[in-house]
Amino acid sequence: MPRLSQLFRAAPLAAAVSIACAAPVPAGTHATLAILETTDLHANAVGYDYYKLAADPSLGFDRTATLIEEARREFPNTVLLDDGDTIQGNALGDYQAVVAPLKCGELPGIYKAMKRLGYDGGTVGNHDFNYGLAYLAQVTGSRFDVPGSLRPAKACAGPGFPLVLANVYSVRTHAPLFAPYRIIEKRVRAEDAAGRPVVATVKIGIIGFTTPTIMAWDKRALEGRVYTAGLVETARRYVPEMRRKGADVVVALSHGGLDASPYAPTMENGNYWLAQVPGIDALLLGHAHQLFPNPASTVAQFDLPHVDKVRGTVFGVPTVMANLWGKNLGVIRFELRHDGKGWRIERDRTVVETRATQQPGKSYVAPDAAVPDLVRHEHEATIRYVQTPVGSTAFRMATYFADVGDPSAIQVVNEAQADYVRQYVKANLPRYADVPVLSVSAAFKAGAAGPADYTDVPPGSLALNNAADLYLYPNALYAVKVDGAGLAAWLEKAAGRFNTIEPAQAAPQELVNTGFPSYNFDTVTDPDLRYEIDVTQSPGKRIRHLTWQGKPVAADQEFLVATNNYRASGGGNFPGLDGSRTVIAAPDTNRDVLVAWIRAHPRLTRAGNGAARSWRFAPVHTTGPVVFHAPPGLQALAREAGLVNVTQVRADDGLGNGLALYAVDLSGD
Repeated sequence: MPRLSQLFRAAPLAAAVSIACAAPVPAGTHATLAILETTDLHANAVGYDYYKLAADPSLGFDRTATLIEEARREFPNTVLLDDGDTIQGNALGDYQAVVAPLKCGELPGIYKAMKRLGYDGGTVGNHDFNYGLAYLAQVTGSRFDVPGSLRPAKACAGPGFPLVLANVYSVRTHAPLFAPYRIIEKRVRAEDAAGRPVVATVKIGIIGFTTPTIMAWDKRALEGRVYTAGLVETARRYVPEMRRKGADVVVALSHGGLDASPYAPTMENGNYWLAQVPGIDALLLGHAHQLFPNPASTVAQFDLPHVDKVRGTVFGVPTVMANLWGKNLGVIRFELRHDGKGWRIERDRTVVETRATQQPGKSYVAPDAAVPDLVRHEHEATIRYVQTPVGSTAFRMATYFADVGDPSAIQVVNEAQADYVRQYVKANLPRYADVPVLSVSAAFKAGAAGPADYTDVPPGSLALNNAADLYLYPNALYAVKVDGAGLAAWLEKAAGRFNTIEPAQAAPQELVNTGFPSYNFDTVTDPDLRYEIDVTQSPGKRIRHLTWQGKPVAADQEFLVATNNYRASGGGNFPGLDGSRTVIAAPDTNRDVLVAWIRAHPRLTRAGNGAARSWRFAPVHTTGPVVFHAPPGLQALAREAGLVNVTQVRADDGLGNGLALYAVDLSGD
């Protein structure tokens, strides 16, 4: 007997046969339609952490598949869509794109799994461009007509569902890189006014958008080949066209978040403005790695005017964002009624929700066993690859306490990047020989996705998976030239990671601003640079006593700073970093630079490679505690890192997320 999912995947063909002879839909016919969203899967086909070499039930599309099947059993009519950042993000994605590149006709593991589930459509996220246009064209079954000889002789196998993207255009043809939209004719089970079953057709238009900032973040791969248009202008061009072609329901798949700043066509998170374009019935969001709707959320973008984080609307448009890594499934449930001329949405009956793979009691839904079976070969090959040894460490390299000063998982990255830049300057840029070289890196994983979302490399052998844990993204190493004033502004921006602390307040105060991503908390770990962060001051006024080799940094003093292409090209909106200050755009990724450096320095020690702190909190006495969150039982690790001012307050912070509550004494460490 066929599985229910197989019956659903066969439905579009059956629909095509029946539509041709379908009778007019009588007035009063009504149907329930559920829009299902996944987003930011980041190649996590199965619940496995390739950096820790262990199963992780908190993530993975294998469990999302179970939620999808459950929703299909609950709702008679569903449309399954993906909002991008799909093929990149873990070691499996890297292995298939870079280490053992797929052949034409082969699919990334995540696409294989999604194809089995029978997606109706999807869009393309910013990270899907990370491996370059040639790879993206190959795995999506496309033939991009862009400069640079990227157009293959034939299209390779695609994911088995249409990908739409309206705001990225070819420089050569000025046509969209993908189809801008698609109108899906969906056969639905409905009831007429008398309650009798009716088979009818609903035309669902899907239109895709990605964040225009891809042009900065992946400049080397995209510049001169594609260009972007703003979300609002693009929607105003295509949404009326979709309506004229008969779309009953228009769903915008927009890989980005919400930002109420004045609208600009290049803004990273323009969906606050996209929601105001007439004709959009549903908005699927991503990129921000958040959950929406979510009444408990403290993220600033969900507290904007006209954003309802309880009901899940933006300017009244039903909106959902399904977190990341397959942890959640987004659901928008529409009640449709036919008036004899067309379908109308009964807007007061719309329900927006997210469903989690983690169940009450902290258990998880069972995985769909067919998904691991589909990707077993590439999964096992990835595990073998990431176990390749490169060195050893005598200390634990972790990010649990990076927000309070532990550099153990950051310093080695900075050492590798700085050494690369010094050697590059010596060989290629002698005019910068006397300019000091600094390096910045950040804790890419610092608990945003739960207690397992930290870098944690134990003492012992170092393998490639550990290097990938220390440097999560396939960025390219860049170096920029800044002056002392620019360096101070850079560090001020990074200090936005912290909330403003009121010394006289007796109630506990949260140290970390959870709306400021940890990957934007750029940290220097250089013994010659010193500075303090005064968290009692408002953002932009926090950096104190910035010195180089014991002397105050002059406003016009020059530095070369090693970083990545994302930051150097404007990622994170750091002042002065817009690509114009780049002096080195290396052909090597930051991760490859790190691996090479570890191989050249194969025995790492805490004293030599994990204890250099350039920054400290400016001393201040507070009446009440200043608190932050991390997994329980790690106070000894804080002591090993020299953080004598950190104490565990409670083993359970009471928020149901598996984290403990810690306090940091800001009076001095």
